[in-house]
Amino acid sequence: MPNVLSIFSGGGGIDCGFKKAGFEICFSTDFWQPACDTLKKNKVGKLVVCDDIRNIDYDASLASIGMTKNDIDVLVGGPPCPAYSKSRFYRTEKKRALEDENSFTLYEYFRALDEIRPKVFFFENVFGFVYKPHKAAFDLLLSKAEEYNYELTYKVVNTADYGVPQTRERFICVGVRRDFAGKFVFPEATHYNPDKFDGEDCGNKKTWVTCSEAIGDLDYDLPEDKDMQAGSKHKDLLKLVPPGDNYLYFTAERGYPNPIFKWRSRYWSFLLKLSPERPSWTIQASFSNNMGPFHWKNRFLRINEIKRIQTFDDDYELCGDFRDQWRQVGNAVPVKMANIVATEIMNQYFKED
Repeated sequence: MPNVLSIFSGGGGIDCGFKKAGFEICFSTDFWQPACDTLKKNKVGKLVVCDDIRNIDYDASLASIGMTKNDIDVLVGGPPCPAYSKSRFYRTEKKRALEDENSFTLYEYFRALDEIRPKVFFFENVFGFVYKPHKAAFDLLLSKAEEYNYELTYKVVNTADYGVPQTRERFICVGVRRDFAGKFVFPEATHYNPDKFDGEDCGNKKTWVTCSEAIGDLDYDLPEDKDMQAGSKHKDLLKLVPPGDNYLYFTAERGYPNPIFKWRSRYWSFLLKLSPERPSWTIQASFSNNMGPFHWKNRFLRINEIKRIQTFDDDYELCGDFRDQWRQVGNAVPVKMANIVATEIMNQYFKED
């Protein structure tokens, strides 16, 4: 069974995906205690170290479980991504990419890669990582891969194209050490957007998984729903937003008779309401009273619902309070997406004949 070392592990999306593909998660680490507690509670891997990534001694940690760096086959992780986000593209007052104070996380990923030199590495980030303003960070990835002798395959994916009930776009990169094997071949999409390809022959692909399919069986009323009225001071407006729409519904450009908001004056997720007939939009890491997506019944999504949308198993237990759990799920790579890539890595490089 190939061995994985995971950094920036968070609530375990990548780790769970690789574990489901048949990898052994030997080591996971995160600086945030609720995430570490979640990893331990679910017994995702052998060892969980809760510490600042800059303090991690890989030799000592692996020695504590009877391993060395030479035993590690795959390095996985997604350095925290605010500096590369789409919002940072527009907010010019904020530092970007390598100028951001948290850019050390990217360098720490490459420290791990340099020290361990695994056969394969998996790197994930927001799709803004490849935006021109963040070119320095992307160029660093390319240069470090070349320096350490890795062949890269990278792609911006929409996870809905792979059966995740969420149109979450992410940058995924797989590096393969040149003295180990050839270039990774990225898996083909398995699903398609029926609105764009209506009536066309899409082969064996299936239509996108909808919210109704993903969380429809969880759509029941609870007494506490009355305390989960989303929208904050705009809660009455939220009730008027059609499923699948957002605050733009109340603009002149959309024909609202008495416009309340200016066109593109707010974040896209403001008063954003799910439609049961399409996938969810991206589940954000930060819980908000007026930023969606919200349930089509005008309430906040429940933790078990966002777990489904992020394709965690129903019995996967999250530690911490409501906001802690939300953050863990919102920050995660969808388990199914990680699993699809991990399965390809397994089949292309580690499958026993």
